[in-house]
Amino acid sequence: MNTFLWGALPYIVFALLVSGLIWRHRYDKFGWTTRSSEVYESRLLNIASPMFHYGILFVLVGHLIGLFVPESWTDAVGINEHTYHLLSLFGGCAAGFLAIAGILMLLYRRRTNTAVFRATTRNDKLMYVVLLASIAMGLTTKLVHSNIHSGYNYRTTIAPWARSLFTLQPKVDLMVGTPVTYQIHAVIGMALFALLPFTRLVHMFSAPVQYLFRPYIVYRSRDTEQVAERPPRRGWERIKY
Repeated sequence: MNTFLWGALPYIVFALLVSGLIWRHRYDKFGWTTRSSEVYESRLLNIASPMFHYGILFVLVGHLIGLFVPESWTDAVGINEHTYHLLSLFGGCAAGFLAIAGILMLLYRRRTNTAVFRATTRNDKLMYVVLLASIAMGLTTKLVHSNIHSGYNYRTTIAPWARSLFTLQPKVDLMVGTPVTYQIHAVIGMALFALLPFTRLVHMFSAPVQYLFRPYIVYRSRDTEQVAERPPRRGWERIKY
């Protein structure tokens, strides 16, 4: 089971992610969207959506730094383990709470607004469950295994395992002795990446790059000297007598 979870499952998830994105782009281009429900309700959405997006962005950046920036690199720039631990603890918790608060507000909006709720698919419900479970489990793991003074140093076990996946030589033994909560969080995270191409979260792989190179739109005012006045059209304009 350890070999499957930490040596095979990551590559299965990666294959599903890549093939799912290719399939979605080829056969469902018009479905590659967030299916925005702003037209039904915007007041609560304008609050909850930025909270979730900023929170999940900081969570993602924190994971990328924690997993792919070696401890020796942070030590080289003068950030010792305790300083890094405090940044990870307070920054990670703040980002996690912000993302969870945004998701809960979005769920409340989706459940209480009839039009938005009718536009919710089973796929959306599954996505919300897995996404919320992943963030909540990560936040719980951080709080259970950390305090102000010390915490579990995942950069000596989980981070080297994650980096070893890219060399096609997964260090399965490093994940065997990690706390169970970290293992559960990792499995839920991989499940989220496997589902990602088939949900509305696929829009995270889109960027309006073409907008930067689009031609200018020229607006010109009407020149009354060059354009003759047209006669009034019956039924559309009031005629003065």
